[in-house]
Amino acid sequence: MSSLHGADTDATYATAGFGAGTRRGPRPALVVVDLSAGFTDPAYPTGSDLSDVVTATSALAEAARPAGVPVVWTTIAYSPAELDTLPWLRKAPGMRGLVEGSDAVALDTRLPVHEHDLVVTKKGASAFFDTGLASFLTASGVDTVLVCGATTSGCVRASAVDAVQSGFGVLVPREAVGDRAAGPHEANLFDIDAKYGDVIALDDALGYLKGL
Repeated sequence: MSSLHGADTDATYATAGFGAGTRRGPRPALVVVDLSAGFTDPAYPTGSDLSDVVTATSALAEAARPAGVPVVWTTIAYSPAELDTLPWLRKAPGMRGLVEGSDAVALDTRLPVHEHDLVVTKKGASAFFDTGLASFLTASGVDTVLVCGATTSGCVRASAVDAVQSGFGVLVPREAVGDRAAGPHEANLFDIDAKYGDVIALDDALGYLKGL
């Protein structure tokens, strides 16, 4: 477990029984959360420069394919009818720009998206909420999920929580997730690593995929 808050915090979490390692099974999937232009392009209100995250995630996707690892991409998009009805958009009005069919919801063009990959459009934070993703992964024989994308404090964390609650081991490659602010990013990596999955180095994740 990372030492974001110092030795006292680590000791408290260890006493409570948090921070053990998670499962790394032989049938992982790569789930890439919301690396759409609205999050990777700082020109958008919801965006920031996530070029390093895009590069790291692309490397993982390319390593996944020779091993037969399913690759899933998500984007978040709303119809005009939903813009004035969904409570989340009242809380986070900047996301009202994520309209179906707009450039903001298109996956970043630098990503190596293939025609046989699954692309999921979601309405909530989690890649699993009301999307059928858990059923797809289960039908594919998946036992472990590598979660990448944005944002660490929002949709990545929510997806990691739902992944473990759906019965999958969770790995989060540190270099392949990002946020618009460093504080929430680090705090949520600490929380994920303590309770829901293992936050690992990109090289570790690449070695896992290439060793399958």
